[in-house]
Amino acid sequence: MTINETQDELINDFSFLGDWMEKYEYIIQLGKELPLINEQYKTEENLIKGCQSKVWLHAEFKDGNVFFTADSDAIITKGLVSMVIRVLSGHAPAEIVQSDLYFVDEIGLKEHLSVTRSNGLVSMIKQMKLYALALQSKT
Repeated sequence: MTINETQDELINDFSFLGDWMEKYEYIIQLGKELPLINEQYKTEENLIKGCQSKVWLHAEFKDGNVFFTADSDAIITKGLVSMVIRVLSGHAPAEIVQSDLYFVDEIGLKEHLSVTRSNGLVSMIKQMKLYALALQSKT
């Protein structure tokens, strides 16, 4: 599945949810389903800068693709990182670097997140693209 197909799937999932209470519940559920980062990667250097909550993100390069794992100490934030991982993980570095994550606007996340959570989401996406860029230069 391409990055855009996964984004379209997420947009479709959110279209069936009524109000933002249901959407937050879905985001929390996605966070609960997030494959956890190995404890050895929950280090200071894997913490995302710019997030009010603690978010650890690890990137692994395998078979030409980047795979992300993460964890957070906040349930909404964990759901947010889960969505971004669902969209970007398992793709070639160049695809990740060039991706346009339009699902954030399409599902209305920017309007319904606090400024700190919104900034944190931007920081997560930026860090994932930086990891991909670094891995792209090695290929």
